Amino acid sequence: MRTTDGQRGPEIWIRGPVAAPGPAPGPYESVAAPTATPRRFSWLAAHGGAGTSTLAAVYGGHDCGRDWPGPDAPSSVLLVARTHATGIESALRALEVFRRAEAPAGLDLEAVVLVADAPGRLPRPLAQRIRPIESAIDVYRVPWVPSWRLGDLSGEPPRESEPLCRLTGTTIRRAR
Repeated sequence: MRTTDGQRGPEIWIRGPVAAPGPAPGPYESVAAPTATPRRFSWLAAHGGAGTSTLAAVYGGHDCGRDWPGPDAPSSVLLVARTHATGIESALRALEVFRRAEAPAGLDLEAVVLVADAPGRLPRPLAQRIRPIESAIDVYRVPWVPSWRLGDLSGEPPRESEPLCRLTGTTIRRAR
Protein backbone atom coordinates (compact mmCIF):
# COMPACT_ATOMS: atom_id res chain seq x y z
CA MET A 1 0.00 0.00 0.00
CA ARG A 2 1.43 3.40 -0.95
CA THR A 3 0.69 6.57 0.90
CA THR A 4 0.83 10.08 -0.54
CA ASP A 5 4.20 10.79 1.08
CA GLY A 6 5.79 7.80 -0.68
CA GLN A 7 6.16 5.66 2.46
CA ARG A 8 5.03 2.11 2.33
CA GLY A 9 2.16 1.10 4.65
CA PRO A 10 1.38 -2.31 6.12
CA GLU A 11 0.52 -5.19 3.82
CA ILE A 12 -3.07 -6.35 4.22
CA TRP A 13 -2.98 -9.38 2.00
CA ILE A 14 -0.23 -11.91 1.77
CA ARG A 15 -0.59 -13.75 -1.48
CA GLY A 16 0.98 -17.07 -2.20
CA PRO A 17 2.13 -18.27 -5.60
CA VAL A 18 -0.47 -18.31 -8.31
CA ALA A 19 -0.61 -21.35 -10.55
CA ALA A 20 -0.47 -20.82 -14.28
CA PRO A 21 -3.88 -21.19 -15.92
CA GLY A 22 -4.51 -24.56 -17.53
CA PRO A 23 -5.70 -25.03 -21.07
CA ALA A 24 -9.20 -23.83 -21.79
CA PRO A 25 -11.77 -26.60 -22.25
CA GLY A 26 -12.65 -27.49 -25.80
CA PRO A 27 -16.08 -26.71 -27.23
CA TYR A 28 -17.51 -30.10 -26.18
CA GLU A 29 -15.75 -30.46 -22.85
CA SER A 30 -17.48 -29.56 -19.64
CA VAL A 31 -15.99 -27.72 -16.76
CA ALA A 32 -16.69 -29.39 -13.42
CA ALA A 33 -18.55 -27.05 -11.15
CA PRO A 34 -17.00 -26.75 -7.72
CA THR A 35 -19.03 -28.51 -5.09
CA ALA A 36 -19.17 -27.52 -1.48
CA THR A 37 -20.57 -29.56 1.31
CA PRO A 38 -22.81 -27.67 3.71
CA ARG A 39 -21.17 -26.76 6.98
CA ARG A 40 -22.36 -28.70 9.96
CA PHE A 41 -23.35 -26.99 13.17
CA SER A 42 -24.14 -27.92 16.72
CA TRP A 43 -27.37 -26.38 17.98
CA LEU A 44 -26.85 -25.34 21.61
CA ALA A 45 -29.83 -24.28 23.73
CA ALA A 46 -29.37 -21.24 25.95
CA HIS A 47 -32.28 -22.52 28.07
CA GLY A 48 -34.77 -25.36 28.17
CA GLY A 49 -37.37 -25.30 25.41
CA ALA A 50 -35.27 -23.15 23.09
CA GLY A 51 -36.06 -25.34 20.07
CA THR A 52 -32.76 -27.03 19.22
CA SER A 53 -34.42 -30.36 18.36
CA THR A 54 -36.80 -28.71 15.93
CA LEU A 55 -34.07 -26.60 14.32
CA ALA A 56 -31.75 -29.60 13.93
CA ALA A 57 -34.60 -31.57 12.30
CA VAL A 58 -35.51 -28.74 9.90
CA TYR A 59 -32.10 -27.22 9.10
CA GLY A 60 -29.78 -30.16 9.78
CA GLY A 61 -26.90 -30.32 12.20
CA HIS A 62 -26.38 -31.80 15.64
CA ASP A 63 -28.82 -31.20 18.51
CA CYS A 64 -26.84 -30.70 21.71
CA GLY A 65 -29.75 -29.57 23.80
CA ARG A 66 -28.31 -27.76 26.82
CA ASP A 67 -25.06 -29.79 26.83
CA TRP A 68 -21.80 -28.65 25.28
CA PRO A 69 -21.05 -30.35 21.95
CA GLY A 70 -19.14 -33.59 22.46
CA PRO A 71 -15.93 -34.57 20.67
CA ASP A 72 -17.83 -36.12 17.74
CA ALA A 73 -20.17 -33.14 17.30
CA PRO A 74 -19.40 -30.17 15.03
CA SER A 75 -17.39 -27.48 16.82
CA SER A 76 -19.26 -24.63 15.10
CA VAL A 77 -22.02 -23.63 17.50
CA LEU A 78 -25.34 -21.93 16.85
CA LEU A 79 -26.72 -20.70 20.17
CA VAL A 80 -30.52 -20.93 20.28
CA ALA A 81 -32.92 -18.95 22.47
CA ARG A 82 -36.61 -18.01 22.45
CA THR A 83 -37.59 -14.37 22.13
CA HIS A 84 -39.22 -14.12 25.55
CA ALA A 85 -37.51 -12.22 28.38
CA THR A 86 -35.99 -15.33 29.99
CA GLY A 87 -34.72 -16.61 26.65
CA ILE A 88 -33.02 -13.34 25.75
CA GLU A 89 -31.38 -13.09 29.18
CA SER A 90 -30.18 -16.69 28.86
CA ALA A 91 -28.65 -15.90 25.47
CA LEU A 92 -26.84 -12.89 26.94
CA ARG A 93 -25.43 -15.04 29.77
CA ALA A 94 -24.29 -17.69 27.29
CA LEU A 95 -22.63 -15.05 25.12
CA GLU A 96 -20.75 -13.87 28.18
CA VAL A 97 -19.45 -17.42 28.73
CA PHE A 98 -18.03 -17.42 25.20
CA ARG A 99 -16.69 -13.86 25.57
CA ARG A 100 -14.77 -14.81 28.71
CA ALA A 101 -13.42 -17.95 26.97
CA GLU A 102 -15.09 -20.17 29.58
CA ALA A 103 -16.66 -22.42 26.94
CA PRO A 104 -14.85 -25.69 26.19
CA ALA A 105 -11.75 -25.23 24.06
CA GLY A 106 -12.21 -25.62 20.33
CA LEU A 107 -15.82 -24.43 20.16
CA ASP A 108 -16.57 -21.60 17.78
CA LEU A 109 -19.73 -19.58 18.38
CA GLU A 110 -20.99 -18.76 14.89
CA ALA A 111 -24.26 -16.97 15.62
CA VAL A 112 -27.30 -16.68 17.83
CA VAL A 113 -30.61 -18.01 16.53
CA LEU A 114 -33.67 -16.41 18.08
CA VAL A 115 -36.87 -18.43 17.75
CA ALA A 116 -40.18 -16.60 18.11
CA ASP A 117 -41.99 -17.52 21.29
CA ALA A 118 -45.37 -16.34 19.97
CA PRO A 119 -46.95 -15.19 16.73
CA GLY A 120 -46.83 -11.50 15.80
CA ARG A 121 -44.39 -8.67 16.33
CA LEU A 122 -41.89 -8.66 19.13
CA PRO A 123 -42.80 -6.15 21.86
CA ARG A 124 -40.49 -3.11 21.93
CA PRO A 125 -38.96 -3.88 25.38
CA LEU A 126 -37.89 -7.32 24.12
CA ALA A 127 -36.58 -5.91 20.84
CA GLN A 128 -34.44 -3.47 22.84
CA ARG A 129 -33.02 -6.34 24.91
CA ILE A 130 -31.91 -8.06 21.69
CA ARG A 131 -29.81 -5.11 20.51
CA PRO A 132 -26.77 -5.95 22.69
CA ILE A 133 -26.78 -9.46 21.21
CA GLU A 134 -26.94 -8.07 17.67
CA SER A 135 -24.04 -5.74 18.41
CA ALA A 136 -21.88 -8.67 19.54
CA ILE A 137 -22.63 -11.40 16.99
CA ASP A 138 -24.74 -12.31 13.96
CA VAL A 139 -28.36 -12.98 14.88
CA TYR A 140 -30.71 -15.12 12.80
CA ARG A 141 -34.44 -15.09 13.45
CA VAL A 142 -36.96 -17.86 13.04
CA PRO A 143 -40.63 -16.79 13.07
CA TRP A 144 -43.51 -18.53 14.77
CA VAL A 145 -44.46 -21.65 12.79
CA PRO A 146 -47.83 -23.09 13.90
CA SER A 147 -47.21 -26.50 12.30
CA TRP A 148 -43.98 -26.92 14.32
CA ARG A 149 -45.98 -26.47 17.50
CA LEU A 150 -48.11 -29.43 16.44
CA GLY A 151 -45.01 -31.52 15.69
CA ASP A 152 -45.27 -31.30 11.89
CA LEU A 153 -41.73 -30.60 10.68
CA SER A 154 -42.33 -31.86 7.15
CA GLY A 155 -42.93 -28.49 5.48
CA GLU A 156 -40.49 -25.97 4.11
CA PRO A 157 -38.54 -23.69 6.44
CA PRO A 158 -40.29 -20.32 6.72
CA ARG A 159 -39.36 -17.74 4.09
CA GLU A 160 -38.26 -15.32 6.83
CA SER A 161 -35.48 -17.74 7.76
CA GLU A 162 -33.76 -17.73 4.34
CA PRO A 163 -30.56 -16.20 5.81
CA LEU A 164 -30.40 -19.12 8.25
CA CYS A 165 -31.02 -21.53 5.35
CA ARG A 166 -28.04 -20.05 3.53
CA LEU A 167 -25.85 -20.37 6.62
CA THR A 168 -26.78 -23.99 7.24
CA GLY A 169 -26.95 -25.03 3.59
CA THR A 170 -30.65 -25.93 3.80
CA THR A 171 -32.38 -25.89 0.44
CA ILE A 172 -35.82 -24.41 0.08
CA ARG A 173 -38.04 -25.81 -2.66
CA ARG A 174 -40.46 -23.09 -3.64
CA ALA A 175 -43.66 -23.96 -5.49
CA ARG A 176 -43.83 -22.42 -8.95
